Amino acid sequence: MVPTDAELVSQCINGDGSAFEEIVTRYKKLVYSVVYKMISDKEEVNDVSQEVFIRLYKSLEKYNPEYKMSTWIVKITSNLCLDTLRKKKQDTVTLEDAIGVSSDIDTPEQTLIKKQRSQLIKKAINELPEKYKILIVLFHNNGMSYEEMTKVLNEPMSIIKNRLYRARLMLKEKLDSARKEEVL
Repeated sequence: MVPTDAELVSQCINGDGSAFEEIVTRYKKLVYSVVYKMISDKEEVNDVSQEVFIRLYKSLEKYNPEYKMSTWIVKITSNLCLDTLRKKKQDTVTLEDAIGVSSDIDTPEQTLIKKQRSQLIKKAINELPEKYKILIVLFHNNGMSYEEMTKVLNEPMSIIKNRLYRARLMLKEKLDSARKEEVL
C-alpha cells in the first residue's frame, strides 16, 4: 500500500529519511515546473528547486494534512521564487515553449510565426507587475484552481479573481499594442 502524504510527513518527522525521499520523488516535477516558469535564469532553476526541498524539510512540522501537499509545496516554491526575483530585482518569467513548439508538418514560416508569437507572449507577461504575473503563471501554466491560489498566495478569492481578470486585460492590451506596432 502506498503511504499518503500525511503518513510520509509523519515518518519524516520521526526520522525516516526514505520517507522524505519519497516526497521529493512525488513532487520534484511540480517544483521544477513552477520554478522554471517563474525564474528566467535556467542555471538557477536547479538551485532554487533544491532550496525548496530544504525549506520543505525544515518546515514539515507545519504541514496541515487537511490541505493537499501539492498546494503547500507550490506555496513554498512560489514564495521562494518571489524572494529570489526580488533579490535580483528581475521582473521576468520564463514560459514553456509550448506555444512555439512545432510539429513535423510545420513549414519554416509556421515555425517562425509560432516562435515570434511565443516571444511576444513571454515579453508581455514579463512586463506585467509581479502580483499579476504570478497569477497568470499559477492559473494558466500550472493549472491551479482559484481555491488553490488563495491558499498559496494567502489572498481572498475576490482579490485572486480580480487580479487575474486585470492581468488578462493588461496582457491583452500589451499583445494588441505589440501587434499594432508590428503592422506599422
